[in-house]
Amino acid sequence: MNTCDRIVCVVGPTASGKTRLAVELAKRLDGEVVSCDSMQLYRSMDVGTAKPTAREMQGVRHHMLDVAEPDEDFSVGRYVEMADACVQDILSRGKTVILAGGTGLYADSLIAGRSFAPFPATGKREALEARLRQEGVQALHTELAAVDPETAARLPLGDVRRILRALEVYQETGRTITQHNEETKRLPPRYHPVWLGMTFRDRADLYARIDLRVEQMLEQGLVAEVERLLARGVPDTATAMQAIGYKEIVQALRGQTTMDEAVRLIQQRSRNYAKRQLTWFRRNPELHWLEQTLPLDFSATFALALLHIPFFAP
Repeated sequence: MNTCDRIVCVVGPTASGKTRLAVELAKRLDGEVVSCDSMQLYRSMDVGTAKPTAREMQGVRHHMLDVAEPDEDFSVGRYVEMADACVQDILSRGKTVILAGGTGLYADSLIAGRSFAPFPATGKREALEARLRQEGVQALHTELAAVDPETAARLPLGDVRRILRALEVYQETGRTITQHNEETKRLPPRYHPVWLGMTFRDRADLYARIDLRVEQMLEQGLVAEVERLLARGVPDTATAMQAIGYKEIVQALRGQTTMDEAVRLIQQRSRNYAKRQLTWFRRNPELHWLEQTLPLDFSATFALALLHIPFFAP
């Protein structure tokens, strides 16, 4: 890969203005946007994932949106394979790639060029799921902590799918996910981008923005969107339906909680997720942080300067 290939990564927590900056950069750089959001790739899940609208895209071509059905499992390996093909296509046409989103694992894996060869299916997943029903998630999480403490430490009990996957990988290969990740980290990166991170000087401002976005999602039809997905037969156990916003609304629709409590939980869990996103991205020493409150023109101009591209202020 030619290190001169122009790639800009716009990352940061939820509700921090990534789409706005990504679109502005794409317009100035004759670029196209590649999403790195693990939920926006699902079709028919627009409101709850804050998927960019046609108006917000402003005519800029976007990739890796609406590429999977809501009842599909979508792995990071599949994302890297598909997104890399998009990147190669964009670069082959002489355009700039703007990678934008908040799923740090997806962004890092794509840039690093990590290989995620599928592990052979030997029936271990079915056995693990049977144990989950019999013993509960706590027992499986404890077992994972014994063999792969690093992965267990970053997976809460609620992340059942990844706990099962981590145990499955260990049982299939004899090596932990942590060991697999360490092996890929030693490989040279596939791309050499400019990293831009959206942030807030005052965390309270970000949290207020998140709370407001959740309220707007309700006004824009989040409940109706969830009802349509359930009516189509999408199981509430599907990975997509476990996303923040969808899981809580399903519980409210089924009488397991009130709608007011569901909204409160969505806001709380979204704030917690934003905190985890910031923690992830702050580990990147190459990331240039931009205050969300800065004028859009300033942020875009700063990015152009980092790319060493001649430009003229409008």
